Amino acid sequence: SNWNLIETERYARDFRHFEKKFPDELDAMLINLNAYFKTLRQVGHPMQIKAGFIHHEPDGIKAIDQKGGQQKVKLKQSRLYVYPKMSELRLYLLAIGDKRTQQQDIQLCRQWVRALNRK
Repeated sequence: SNWNLIETERYARDFRHFEKKFPDELDAMLINLNAYFKTLRQVGHPMQIKAGFIHHEPDGIKAIDQKGGQQKVKLKQSRLYVYPKMSELRLYLLAIGDKRTQQQDIQLCRQWVRALNRK
């Protein structure tokens, strides 16, 4: 199906931070995001996608982590938060964070998704 990626301002800010401070973690998450997005375009429904790097969060949010691949070093636990909105065929890229900021990141993403769905 014709899913599209939509970046939020918060995601863009987090991306720049991770690019500078944690480039290996960012690369690993982007590889996993690409695999998720490709699969989403093939199967069409986010609930049909299962992978070890995908974590289901409240309100339909998915957290894509840094696991997998052929990493040479131990990577910091990180999450890239996305929201697949079926009715629009859009995959919103919401935020990127680590274990330390996980609870705040999830709360922020939930507020964003609720506001999006009220429109």
